[in-house]
Amino acid sequence: MIKKGFLLIFIIFISSLNANYEKGQEIFNKKCSSCHGNFIDMKILKTNFFEKENKLLNLTIPTVNMLAYAMIDSPKHIGDKEDSEMQQIEIEEFLKSYLKNPDINNSICEPSIIKYYDKKEFVDYKLSDEDISNLAIYFMNYKKERLKKNPKKVRILSNNFNENELLKEAKKTNKKILVYATSKTCHFCKKMDKEVLSLSDVEEEVQKDFIFLKVDIEDVSLPFNLAKGYRGMTPTFFALNNDGKLENKYPGSWNKRDFLLILKENKNK
Repeated sequence: MIKKGFLLIFIIFISSLNANYEKGQEIFNKKCSSCHGNFIDMKILKTNFFEKENKLLNLTIPTVNMLAYAMIDSPKHIGDKEDSEMQQIEIEEFLKSYLKNPDINNSICEPSIIKYYDKKEFVDYKLSDEDISNLAIYFMNYKKERLKKNPKKVRILSNNFNENELLKEAKKTNKKILVYATSKTCHFCKKMDKEVLSLSDVEEEVQKDFIFLKVDIEDVSLPFNLAKGYRGMTPTFFALNNDGKLENKYPGSWNKRDFLLILKENKNK
C-alpha cells in the first residue's frame, strides 16, 4: 500500500509539473513569442554571432532557446540545477525584476552578443505570480522537453545513401561527420551502444557538432572511400570534415570520458 501510495503521489507530481510547463509554454507563446521568436539551432546561432557578426540572422532580441540557455546553462545561469526548488524561486525573482526594469546591465545574456540587441523597453505583460512561476518551469524544462519531442536519431546507412546530399547538409549546418563502423556480431559495439552512445549527454554532444552515421559493415560498404586502409575492426569511428575528407580514425571501444574527448578533439573550433 505504501509503495502504491508513493507511486500515486509521484504520478500526480509529474502530471502537475507537465501541466505547469504547458501553461508556461502557452503564456510564452501568447505574450512573448511575437518578439523573441522560435527555436534556432545553437550551431547556427554561434556562426551568426561569432563568425558573421550577426549579419546572417540580424537578430535584435534573443530566441526562446537562447533565453532558456542563458537562464539554465550559460556561465551566468541562475541558481543551482541540483536544487530545483530554489532555482525556480531565483528564476521567478529574476523574471519579475527584469520585466519590471529591463536594464541591459542586469541581463544574463552573453556580453559579446548584447551589443546586437535593441534596447529593451518596459512592457506590462500583466503576468500574475502564477504566470511567472509557470514561465520559470517552462524555461527550466525547455531543453529536456524539446529533446523529447524532437529526438535525435542516429542515421543508419543504407544502400541508397546519397553522399552529396549529406555533404550539403553538413555544410549548411556547419557540422562535421562522424561515421561509426559496427556489425551485428560485435560484442563491444553493443556494449558501447548501451553504456556510452545511448546516454543523453553523449547524444547531445554528438548532435551539437556532428552528423552521426552508423554503418553495419556486414550489410553496407563504408562511405566516403573509408574502406581504403580499413582493416575491418569494429567498432571504429571515423571523423570527417564537412567536405567528406577523413581527419581522424579511432579503432576500438571507448568509455564515456574518452569518447567525449574524441568528440571535443574533432569538433569545429
